[in-house]
Amino acid sequence: MAPKVLVSDKLSETAVQIFRDRGIEVDFRPELGKDKDALAAEIGKYDGLAIRSATKVTAKLLENATNLKVVGRAGIGTDNVDKEAASKKGVIVMNTPFGNMITTAEHAIAMMFSVARQIPEASASTHAGKWEKSKFMGVELTAKTLGVIGAGNIGGIVCDRARGLKMKVIAFDPFLSPEKAEKMGVEKVELEDLLKRADFITLHVPLTDSTRNILSRENLAKTKKGVRIINCARGGLVDEEALAEMLKSGHVAGAAFDVFSVEPAVENPLFNLPNVVCTPHLGASTTEAQENVALQVAEQMANYLLDGAVENALNMPSMTAEEAKTMGPWVKLAQHLGSFIGQMTDDAIKAINITYDGQVAGMNLKALDAAVVAGIMKASQPDMNMVSAPVVAKERGIQISTTSQDKSGVFDGYIKVTVVTESLERSIAGTCFSDGKPRFIQIKGINIDAEVGEHMLYTTNADVPGIIGKLGTLLGQHEVNLANFTLGRAAAGGQAIAIAYLDSPLNPDVANELRATGMFQQVKALEFQL
Repeated sequence: MAPKVLVSDKLSETAVQIFRDRGIEVDFRPELGKDKDALAAEIGKYDGLAIRSATKVTAKLLENATNLKVVGRAGIGTDNVDKEAASKKGVIVMNTPFGNMITTAEHAIAMMFSVARQIPEASASTHAGKWEKSKFMGVELTAKTLGVIGAGNIGGIVCDRARGLKMKVIAFDPFLSPEKAEKMGVEKVELEDLLKRADFITLHVPLTDSTRNILSRENLAKTKKGVRIINCARGGLVDEEALAEMLKSGHVAGAAFDVFSVEPAVENPLFNLPNVVCTPHLGASTTEAQENVALQVAEQMANYLLDGAVENALNMPSMTAEEAKTMGPWVKLAQHLGSFIGQMTDDAIKAINITYDGQVAGMNLKALDAAVVAGIMKASQPDMNMVSAPVVAKERGIQISTTSQDKSGVFDGYIKVTVVTESLERSIAGTCFSDGKPRFIQIKGINIDAEVGEHMLYTTNADVPGIIGKLGTLLGQHEVNLANFTLGRAAAGGQAIAIAYLDSPLNPDVANELRATGMFQQVKALEFQL
């Protein structure tokens, strides 16, 4: 059955057509984004939800989203999506961070010009029939120092444009390497230095615990007298009350804000102050940007629903379409390894340790980590997936560690998973052969070559004669048909394991009868989703 997507906000017809062209059933109902009750009544039908800012994806809405797999936001901001609730529900949340980069950067530059030359006030005065030429004395941008807080995608474009305007650009960004700064032609500085030196300050960081109020009252007091401040990033980055006071005192010469701590902003301390330019969150509001983000979100959602590619996800490791093709067998292997060890472990898990060896060590390990954890957690909670499982594991205090290493054995690559409980450690390793089929290659330190079957019986015993005959006889007495059989042992007379492949799930009574013989240390019926 084809996936089904709901578009609950205004998206371009071209974007909607992308879903149709990819064979995805799509309903374009933008009126639902403003009617939460109607949306809640309909959402259970859909695998995907494409939105802008009007639709609110709340925990309550997600309770009704019984089939939902992905929410795609056409734009950067996802404040209207409860990402924690979505993660617990196993729903991927995507945005489109690159579709409106140029538009937002250009708006920041336009706002900088506007506040430097007092263009809005001068325009309003002239429209009113006044000719107050001497009132609106501005400043040039040429040779001024621009302090950029956040030199990522959008901030980087602002840096480039500012250098074209012959400004001296300094940047504060903990993630900006000296090599990258040199290549960009900017000087990397600490925040304290930027505050003291900048004639203009522009912000281009997300709103996080570390960036909230980054221009606090204390930091605003450290700025150069006559500074002008531009915020086209996120409300909450600047203490607006403190800024208003410093504008009134003259310490700050001007400000230009496109975003506010409370939106829609119907009142704000910055409103009606001289030389303050305000716009209603227009950073992404160009025809080109709106079309770009709509097309991008449609492509991303289609790629995920059809091919498993995860692009620009906020609550799951991203995996491109090409990675999905290459890694598909390894992701499946990771899930099977986790599933095996999860079904074998009844005690509370304290830690999960994952080793990636050889060719797999160079792949997208975060995605593989998520697959392992999902496999383990599904044993006790069948609705877990690669989005929700890592969240639940973290909540339970399970420590997850990974190690990657060069090829160390006969296999080109393998994954080994070890879980630690209060009383034991249990491990399993597997690889993918050239046919793409996952194989178990080591269980409890015993080498083995075992395919993954839908219904499997796992036993351990002392390596003595007659065990396998007894196992086969007892299964035959209960009319359990064996499709295949795999054996392994540590050494002659040591511990041995057996894996029987069955045509159907094993009756628990048969497993109990095997245990009652006293010949087997472990008897476990395992189920896998192939």
